[in-house]
Amino acid sequence: MSSVGDESSFHQEGALILMSGGQDSTTSLAWALKNFSEVSAICFFYNQKHSGEIEIAEKICNRFNIPIKIQDISFLKDLVISNLFKGRGNVNEGHELNSQVPAGFVPYRNLIFLTLAAAWAGTLKVRHLVTGVCETDYSGYADCRDVFIKSVQSTLNLATDFSDLNIIIHTPLMWLSKSETFRLAEDLGCLDIVLKETMTCYNGDETMNSYGKGCGRCPSCILRKKGYEEYRSKRSHS
Repeated sequence: MSSVGDESSFHQEGALILMSGGQDSTTSLAWALKNFSEVSAICFFYNQKHSGEIEIAEKICNRFNIPIKIQDISFLKDLVISNLFKGRGNVNEGHELNSQVPAGFVPYRNLIFLTLAAAWAGTLKVRHLVTGVCETDYSGYADCRDVFIKSVQSTLNLATDFSDLNIIIHTPLMWLSKSETFRLAEDLGCLDIVLKETMTCYNGDETMNSYGKGCGRCPSCILRKKGYEEYRSKRSHS
């Protein structure tokens, strides 16, 4: 695993996790609970098609007995183009601004998420942010790359003079494939929750499959299904 910062020295500190109710954030939550003394969560509603994930995020946080803040930033739909918003087109197409990018990409989303999360972390007097972004299976989403995360961390800390609360962003899934993320969930004891409760489907389809809930057709479901099949194959041969 990789993160910005050495997580081994932070066991006595608290962390704020960016929670979505999906596979990656739920696995990252379990990781944070293992590596920090206290964990809080923040979740964003931005008029996404799969907004049912917010209720799921609340349920999972309640299961782990951690506080979660739900923040409405639905104004985002009025500023940027994405088929991930309710009422927009097919997420399986190319993006209107660049056909090489998935239509479900929300420009600047993770930048906004991390900025607002850092603001809330400062209020909580917490300096550690945990996010489930991943470059290995990032599906063309530029704001999931390691170079972006490192840049945001530097920028956020240049925005204040709160030296004792300088933000450290942890990305435990950054260099893991989706198959390896399933394995990490197993190791952390949250695989059953990931499979039965989490929502990563861009269409918000709650059809239950072997790999979890989803439509089976959107890019997120295809990636999750492929990863689960690889995970199962490796487990059967080990």
